Amino acid sequence: MAEVIVSTEWVQQNLNNPKVRIVEVDYDPTTAYDAWHVPNAILIAWKELRHPVRRDFIEPADFERLMSEKGISNDHTVVLYGDFNNWFATYAFWLFQAYGHEDVRIMDGGRTAWAKEGRPTSREKPSFPKTQYKVRRVDWGSRRAYLWEVMQKVLHGEVKKNVILVDVRSPAEYRGEITAPPEYANEQTQVGGHIPGAINIPWGQAVDPETGKFKPPEVLRRLYESAGVTPDKEIITYCRIGERAAHTWFVLKYILKYPAVRVYDGSWSEWGNLVGAPVEK
Repeated sequence: MAEVIVSTEWVQQNLNNPKVRIVEVDYDPTTAYDAWHVPNAILIAWKELRHPVRRDFIEPADFERLMSEKGISNDHTVVLYGDFNNWFATYAFWLFQAYGHEDVRIMDGGRTAWAKEGRPTSREKPSFPKTQYKVRRVDWGSRRAYLWEVMQKVLHGEVKKNVILVDVRSPAEYRGEITAPPEYANEQTQVGGHIPGAINIPWGQAVDPETGKFKPPEVLRRLYESAGVTPDKEIITYCRIGERAAHTWFVLKYILKYPAVRVYDGSWSEWGNLVGAPVEK
């Protein structure tokens, strides 16, 4: 899996490699990147990846502008890591892949592993020469599921047959006992619950809680296959806004090599506010 996952040791050995750009992607940089970060790592706050007007990702031209300003070129090996066990790092990985960046990887364990291993940190914010980044392709089809697609699969009875919906939120969110985890207290929905037929496998079951690193492939395979998430099915993951769903998408697609996995990034913040949408608790 070296093409998509690198170790903390590899990152430390490549801190000053001009062919590598280390990027921290955070939900809240004030409590993460600003306090300390991997030396020579640049910051991308997750909201920088969001469209400035509508709920969507930034357009390809704006992605080009952002990468150019950050000093990232098309030829760089981009290594992503971040807070919350790489929630938003995998979210960014998903976008980099959709916009055709050929060499993007995740640092296993994120900030948690780096800190626990006592590796060097910095508060200095590096600056790299501006580049002329170009989006080489836009490919959402194999990565992103839209509301209308998920709704059709639910209404046509495809869920739990040839399609598996994986709700990666906490059990309390899945059951409808709460409508937002503590991290998203300001992101409420009108109703709680889950999409009919979805199974609940919280994203955190895929990582070691002590190190933040991904569990071994054989452990992950048992976890998902025992719940009916098998590679012969189409898999769609969702959470609240897509970042935890991207984490599970990464596990299924790149660690377990499932052929058909997509993220419904509209997730519960879309479904739970939609008038007339079917809901289970």
